[in-house]
Amino acid sequence: MRSLTTKMISIALCCTTLAACGKTASVPNTASPAAAPAETKTEEKVELTFYYPIAVGGPLTSTIELMAKEFTSQNPNITVKPVYTGSYADTAVKTQAGVQSKQPPDVAVLQSTELFSLLDMNAVIPLNDFIAKEGGDKYLSDFYPAFMSNSQTGGNTYSIPFQRSTIVLYYNKALFKEAGLDPEKAPQTWAEMKDYAKKLTKNGTWGLEIPVTGYGYWMLQTFALQNGKNLMTEDGKKVMFNTPENVEGMQYWSDLSKKDKSMPEGVTDWGTVPSDFLEGKTAMMYHTTGNLSNVKKNAKFDFGVGFLPKNKNFGSPTGGGNFYIFKDIDKKKQEAAWKFVKFMTETERAAQWSIDTGYVAVKKSAYETERMKKYAADFPAALVARDQLQYASAELSTHNNGKVMKTLNDQVQAVLTGTLTPAEALQKAQEEADKALAPFNK
Repeated sequence: MRSLTTKMISIALCCTTLAACGKTASVPNTASPAAAPAETKTEEKVELTFYYPIAVGGPLTSTIELMAKEFTSQNPNITVKPVYTGSYADTAVKTQAGVQSKQPPDVAVLQSTELFSLLDMNAVIPLNDFIAKEGGDKYLSDFYPAFMSNSQTGGNTYSIPFQRSTIVLYYNKALFKEAGLDPEKAPQTWAEMKDYAKKLTKNGTWGLEIPVTGYGYWMLQTFALQNGKNLMTEDGKKVMFNTPENVEGMQYWSDLSKKDKSMPEGVTDWGTVPSDFLEGKTAMMYHTTGNLSNVKKNAKFDFGVGFLPKNKNFGSPTGGGNFYIFKDIDKKKQEAAWKFVKFMTETERAAQWSIDTGYVAVKKSAYETERMKKYAADFPAALVARDQLQYASAELSTHNNGKVMKTLNDQVQAVLTGTLTPAEALQKAQEEADKALAPFNK
């Protein structure tokens, strides 16, 4: 559907993930003994343009650049040119402009939710043939199903999970102690979270902060899933915004600020929330597990991480970005891009990426590696988001996704700023989304 430390991925990783780190040899021509001396055929050089975003706290560009250099050291005929393209939204806009001008990137990390929008633009290729050569379903089975749910439609796989997340609850153990709460126990239910937030709100510190800007839809989705159902159909053609369950969830969220006064009123910025948490301005926060390493490095207090509290059940949408390979590029570039995607998501590398960033390792096998076992033993919080995947569902993704997300974001903000009631706002969001999706339901 979004943190990173300055720790770099070790060059030594190539020697733990591959049998050797040598360069690819040139391929000689095969000629008969009577022919002229054989000439060496040099493999064609390929340069890939790789777009990637940053949506979490901490540095990322140097990490990505190092990974790209490591790939080229192992594949000397393929050069990857990483291009930092801003936020997920910025990256989507730049990618769309490139597609429309027939100059798309060769490979890009975009939100997993961009699937239907990219298909509507005829921008990306299905990866079925590449996957088949890797073992087909056996290859895919190592990726967590909750992450694959935003990667596939109509029997095709269009993207590979990379920097993926769920939303988790972070809490300040010191502030829990001061409030007389068990510092080893996060709130488990909506009722408990309401009670905890009230007790923790004092001395200029909020009990809870939930970010809104850019990701209001994502946060609302947590309450929808915890109250029973997701917000959209699997084919991306219909949404279910104005249900009684979603109105109840939106009302609960709104009441935390307007009624209980345990959360800031209005719209809280995505980037402000982790800063407030680290500065002790809020005792709890909803945020992506992609910020885990950032919090781990910079928190001056003991903190805990827990599942998001449940109502009828636990639940969180997945989030983050996937790798896509583009259609309007040379076939050799597509093949080279697939090699890069495989490289970036190999088991040992997925484990190290998770350790360095806080994102969930996208492969089950990553959690069986010695490096991850050791890290998790020393820092059990690293397993919370992975364990929550059993209750996770696909992030909101539809055709005409930009308009659908915007209307829901706008109406969530209208509720939190007091402009509309939850029922009014979700009814309006439903009507506007239905219009945006009408062309896909004929």
